[in-house]
Amino acid sequence: MNKAEKKFRLYAILVIFVLLTLLLAVINGVNFTMAASDADVLTQKLADKQGSFEHRENLPDGIQFQPDQPRNKDFGMGPMGPDSPEMNESLRYFTVAFSENGEKAETVAFHISAVTEEEAKEWAYGLMKQKTGWTRGTYRYRVYKEHGTTYVTVIDQGRELLPSFRILIISAIGEVLVLVIGWFVLLAIGRKIYAPLEEADRKQKNFIANANKEFRVPLTIIDGNTELTERRYGPDDQTRSTHRQVAKMNELVDKLGSVGIFDKEKMSAAEISLSDQLAEALDRAAISFSSRGIELTSEIAPEVTVIADPEGMSKLTDELIENALKFALTKACFKLNRENGSVIIEASNDTDLPDGPADQAFDRFTTLQNAKEGGAGLGLSFVKQTVKAHNGRASASVSGGVFTIRIAL
Repeated sequence: MNKAEKKFRLYAILVIFVLLTLLLAVINGVNFTMAASDADVLTQKLADKQGSFEHRENLPDGIQFQPDQPRNKDFGMGPMGPDSPEMNESLRYFTVAFSENGEKAETVAFHISAVTEEEAKEWAYGLMKQKTGWTRGTYRYRVYKEHGTTYVTVIDQGRELLPSFRILIISAIGEVLVLVIGWFVLLAIGRKIYAPLEEADRKQKNFIANANKEFRVPLTIIDGNTELTERRYGPDDQTRSTHRQVAKMNELVDKLGSVGIFDKEKMSAAEISLSDQLAEALDRAAISFSSRGIELTSEIAPEVTVIADPEGMSKLTDELIENALKFALTKACFKLNRENGSVIIEASNDTDLPDGPADQAFDRFTTLQNAKEGGAGLGLSFVKQTVKAHNGRASASVSGGVFTIRIAL
């Protein structure tokens, strides 16, 4: 399976995961929020009745017991949730009243089996300074005051929250199942989607291979005829120009051979001395830089080695040097060193481009506007492809009139 198909499947699964997670988070968040709201309705009802649904004779002065409203005798659909009259009988709760200084505690109501009455008083005492919220996971509490007395009501919502927790577990399991099923569906779909592209890639490579042969024959003939003309009449500006154009065409044909929709090339691996390779490449190019009036400098750390494809790394350094020849105004500099365990290659030259990121220079068939001579826009594309194949990073930027390509391997 090629890299493009892997990325498509990975990104698609990532999108599904993010969207599904957000959807389930909203559903479960609303579910638990509604459960908390229902619990608050119950604790408020208890607060309105001074902490108990039972009739009490010894209420504080000025407070009367408020009986439940007459029940609906309509035999249609009855009230549900906290509005159901059955809640008065089935609710598990306790209410403890504390004196103003908190020293005296009185149990107002105790309808719960999970704790003893003494444990309930101790539990309520720890909640006196709160207002409302969850305690011990599934218990909802409310703290309120009446005539200097502080009431703490705690209700057990474990039974009511059980469906919510089950929905949460089912959501998690369902999400995993959807991702697994989605992965296999994308596997089948991905193959169908990329089959035409792979066929187009195959045809493209066949076309390029045929074009290489078709171009090389006339170019060889043109070059040979030009040499014969030079032998007969001597070289002149026209023949030298013809040689240069033929050389450019041959270079373009060679670069076109590396272009494809997918990058499937398998690179070999060997230990390479980048220090020696870059130094030798710069020595070969020194005359070209000098003839164009470009000052060439370098800072190459000794004995810098990497495990990489020899041919790929050799072409990478050549492309960086060729790029500097095309873009440099008056000077170019190459650096090689190690930083934090990575091999860093920097190729920089002065430029008249504006400051900012310039990663578009790595795009295929893209040539930046300040090139001194035309090109196919494939050199830096090959650099990026080679760096990526070696699990490295490549970036380009302009700062203070200096164009810099930075490669980390």
